[in-house]
Parts: sequence; structure tokens; C-alpha cells
Amino acid sequence: MDARFTPEQDHIRRTLRELLHKRCSPGEVRAAVDTPAGYDPALWTALARDLGLPGLALPEVHGGVGGTTTELALAAEELGRALAPSPLLATAVLAAPLVTALGTDAQRADLLPRIASGALTATLAVPGACLAAVLSLTGEPRRDWAGGGRAGGVQAARRAGGWRLYGQVGQVLDGHSAQLLLVAAHAGGYARSRTLLFLVPGDAPGLVRTRQTSLDATRPQARLELRDVPAELLGDEEADVGACLARAGDVTATVLAAEAVGAADRILELTVEHAQRREQFGRAIGSFQAVKHRLADVYVQVQAARSAAYYAAWETASTEPGATTATTAREEERVGGLALAQALDSLRTAAAEGIQLHGGIGFTWEHEAQLYFKRAAGDELLFGPVHRLRAHAADAARLFDTGEVAV
Repeated sequence: MDARFTPEQDHIRRTLRELLHKRCSPGEVRAAVDTPAGYDPALWTALARDLGLPGLALPEVHGGVGGTTTELALAAEELGRALAPSPLLATAVLAAPLVTALGTDAQRADLLPRIASGALTATLAVPGACLAAVLSLTGEPRRDWAGGGRAGGVQAARRAGGWRLYGQVGQVLDGHSAQLLLVAAHAGGYARSRTLLFLVPGDAPGLVRTRQTSLDATRPQARLELRDVPAELLGDEEADVGACLARAGDVTATVLAAEAVGAADRILELTVEHAQRREQFGRAIGSFQAVKHRLADVYVQVQAARSAAYYAAWETASTEPGATTATTAREEERVGGLALAQALDSLRTAAAEGIQLHGGIGFTWEHEAQLYFKRAAGDELLFGPVHRLRAHAADAARLFDTGEVAV
């Protein structure tokens, strides 16, 4: 494993950090989340058009940069430092890989170039609060996770004019503003019960979208109501949707881990700066041994999380379709979930220590420390919790399998 970054990767990090420093201050973040879209469209245009972030991991033949998950993770780390609200996670991490893996040639040719340019935003909508399980991060999803014919899911029915969708989906990332929805729906009767993915335009007739109040305002969510909504099947009916979702889950966990590392690193920086300025008993509180130990512990945890995230990015990139390294033999290995658990743990610790060491201002609404704490809690609610991420990784690796056969 060569842990060094290429000049191109260093350029992505440096350029993106400079742009976010100029255009994504804490005040601008707060203003952006209060807009109808939940993010700054002008900043998104700059990220997409000038830096090409949505197309970093998309093939050049479809208008992308031709990079890997590593480049996408490095970009996410910088976005995490600033807590920059954007549709990158929903569009480039959740939706684009599924279109690439499952879409027909015509669908890929139509959708991927627009996603790569930033002209089209997209998201994944799965019924119920089971996104982490559907992505195989905290366990394997049930066979009927998309509804199974019961209320609370989404049902797909084939009509003379095509497919129609019925049902409701909650907690959809950027669901209120995405221009394209990838909706998971249950199709077929009992004998041919299966889950398929459908393409639904954001302005489709019969679709009602309502933005929900979320713990982390920088991650806007929405509830979708589908009332006889026309939809287009993504790919064909024989596609292995479960395997593609599991693969997308590993990429999602890897990118989220890098993003959490960036956020943890930034709140640690803010806490160290405050400890060097804040004085008690005539000296900076950062000079007290107890404070030094606490900050040192956080630093070690953040660096460990960064190593795990970088390894996950390298491993995921080396097993992507078209990779030629020897590590392609380990395609079934999934390390993104473990890296995400480590990163979320470090972010939660760094944010909590930051609030404590900032003293009286640390827990106030006006200070930015609370934003990092909410990011940690919100991500754990959506993609965790941490102990389940680790437990599923242990089960998948048969870590505690004794090999004994029950009699």
C-alpha cells in the first residue's frame, strides 16, 4: 500500500479548502441551511462546475473525472471540516453509483453526464428508518424491507402506460430539493416478491415532498408521499439490487468516515485555539496538564480515525470495477463500516470535549461547537449507531465464530 497522495489529490484538497475558507464561514453555513434548498446553490455551482466534485468518481466516458472513491473521500473530508451543506452526499455517493451499476446504457448516457456537471441532483429514497440496514452497514435488510405488501412501504404496480408507485418514505436526504429520486419499491405478488429501484423526477405528478425538521440542519431531510406516481424502472427486473446497495453502502460509509474525520479535526483545532487564548489564574487553560491530556487523547483518536478512513478509501478504490491491483481478489471485504464507526466515535468525542473545554460558550446556540456535535449525533442516527456498525463488521468477518457445530 502506497499511502502517499498524488499531486492531483493534494491539489483537490488544497483548492477545495481555499474555496470553502472564502465562501463557507459558520455564518454562511447557518444562512444556507435556512434557504428553501437547504444549501447555497451558488456554492454548489462552484463546487460542481469549477472543481468537478460530483464527477470525481464517475468515468470519463460519462463526463466524469475518472477518479476513484479516494478522491471523493478527500473532497468529503474538506467539506466536513466546514460542515458545508451540499447535495454531494446524496447525489454523488448514494445515487450515482446505483445509476452506474444498475442503469441501462441509455439511462447512464442520459443521467450521469448531468450528475457529473452538477446540473442534476439526485438522492436515494428507501422506506422506513432503515437506510443503514439497506446499505448493509448495521445488518442485512429483511427480504420485505421495501414494504412487502404492507402499509408503510412503497408499492410498484405495472400498468399499461408503465410503472406506478404508491406509498410514503421518510428521512430522505435532500428529498425536498433533489431533481431526481431513486425510489426503492416492492413489486410482484407473494410468489415473485422483489425490491426494485425506480427513477422519479422531482416534479412528477402525484409526488408530495415535505421538508422535515432534522437534528443536523446541515443534512436536510424530507418526507415523500407517492400517490399513483409514474416511474421508470432503473435497469431491468433481473438486476441484483441488494448486491449493488451493499456495494454502494461501503462507498457511502467510506466517504462519510472521511467527512467525519474532517469535522473532528476542525473542532479539535477550534478547541486548541480556545485553550491557548482562554486564561484562568493568570495562565492559559491549555497549559494545565489535565487539559493537555484531554486534548492529546482526542488528537490520537482523530488520527486513528483518519488512518482508518484513508485505508477504507484505498481499499474501496482498489476493488472498484476496472481496478487491476492484486487486491481485487478481496472484493468481498467491506471495511467502510468499521472506518465509519471509528470516525463517528472520534467526532462525537472531539465535539463533546470541545463543548466542555469551551466552557460557558461551548453549549450556546451561537457557537459553532454545537453544530459539530449535532453532525456526530445526526450521522449516528442515520447510519449507525457505532456499536451496531462494529457488531455487523465483526459478524461479517466471523470474528467470534468458534467453528463449533451445534448438535
